[in-house]
Amino acid sequence: MQIASSSPLEASDEIFRKVSYRLIPFILLLYFVCYIDRVNIGFAKLQFLGDLHLTDAHYGLAAGLFYVTYSLFDIPSNLMLARVGVRRTLFRIMILWGVVSAAQMFIRNASDLYILRLLFGAAEAGFIPGIMLYLTFWFPARFRARITGLFFLGVPLSGIIGAPLSGMIMQGMNDVFGMRGWQWLFLLFAIPAIFLGIIAYFYLDDDPKSARWLSEREKQLLTDELKSDEAVGNRRYTGSFAEAMRDPRIYVMALLNFAANTASNTATFWTPSVLKNVGFDSFDGIGWVTGGISIAAAAGMLLIARSSDAFMERRWHFAGCALMTAGAYLLLPLASASMLGTVLLMAVAAIGGVSLLAIYWTIPTSYLQGRGAAGAIGFVSMVGAVGSAVSPSLIGWLRETTGSLYVGLGSTAIIVLAGAGLVLQMISKDDLARIGSTGD
Repeated sequence: MQIASSSPLEASDEIFRKVSYRLIPFILLLYFVCYIDRVNIGFAKLQFLGDLHLTDAHYGLAAGLFYVTYSLFDIPSNLMLARVGVRRTLFRIMILWGVVSAAQMFIRNASDLYILRLLFGAAEAGFIPGIMLYLTFWFPARFRARITGLFFLGVPLSGIIGAPLSGMIMQGMNDVFGMRGWQWLFLLFAIPAIFLGIIAYFYLDDDPKSARWLSEREKQLLTDELKSDEAVGNRRYTGSFAEAMRDPRIYVMALLNFAANTASNTATFWTPSVLKNVGFDSFDGIGWVTGGISIAAAAGMLLIARSSDAFMERRWHFAGCALMTAGAYLLLPLASASMLGTVLLMAVAAIGGVSLLAIYWTIPTSYLQGRGAAGAIGFVSMVGAVGSAVSPSLIGWLRETTGSLYVGLGSTAIIVLAGAGLVLQMISKDDLARIGSTGD
């Protein structure tokens, strides 16, 4: 075998490439479908607000309510994953979220909207922290930013493919069989989640030991590096949830996730509205421009993630992405008379926002290892989901109160700047040295 004649490092690299080709494309597809279902409300609102006589405040609250139940059920879902495995967990999550996502086509008033978004959040809870935990079963810290970056490609891909497709569905299928475009949008994007949930049950393996596509030697080499990675990193919390929660750094990591999710979700939920605000008036046009912004976000995130792994540096990469995002939102009012200027600034904000997620998740998933970390990873994800809930609600309320979308975007900038200060002041170089990276 080729592996037998290679050096240990070369052998493990070859195995991790094999694992990557097996797992990452499918997991990326799951997140792509997940994210489209989660955020297509940003396009649907361009039509259903008028149909249902709702306002931006109703929309902002509904977008945020998703994350209330999402955060409440994050920890229980992740603890269940550690007990029953990823296959059964993803089967449950994806079937339920597909059904509830499709049910949004029956919304008739604000109450229906709020109830279904709460149910949608509960159905999807645990997906991201579950995948983040699952990846620690397969990949060591030296691959972490690139692997999480590939996973979070689902965010910009949902814009590259989902945004133009959303525009075409809403415009081309409006009033087909008596259904509005936004109803078709919810229905058609929900169907793949149900089918992929079934496929995930048969395609994925809970851990390397159960992977029939790896030889016994490959399993051993993979396991050896993961154990070595854990020993070198001196990770403290491979045990109980209660032990992890006694470390103040867990709460700092949770607040960083709050800031990262605020940045990412602001770009996701409000880009169509920002574009409409500066003169883009067709669903197709908004969809294609949003897709272009997402291409920039994907390319930028991959470059930033690769840089973070190459230098094994996390703090300054996180802070730099935060400054990019905050700066773009603060400059938007100055570009409000320019379509091109607005598009460029939204592209910068999107690059920074999605890159924050990729860089952020290298920190807790390295510091917290093994199945005992399930609850703690669920906790930091829960706090991040609170940020996702607060940002769209706050922006919607501020727009209704002040009449300006830019005031709400400025509030996002303040939160993200606080995250930059927090990572530099509260996460030290010594802390990150324990988890296999450096601070400077």
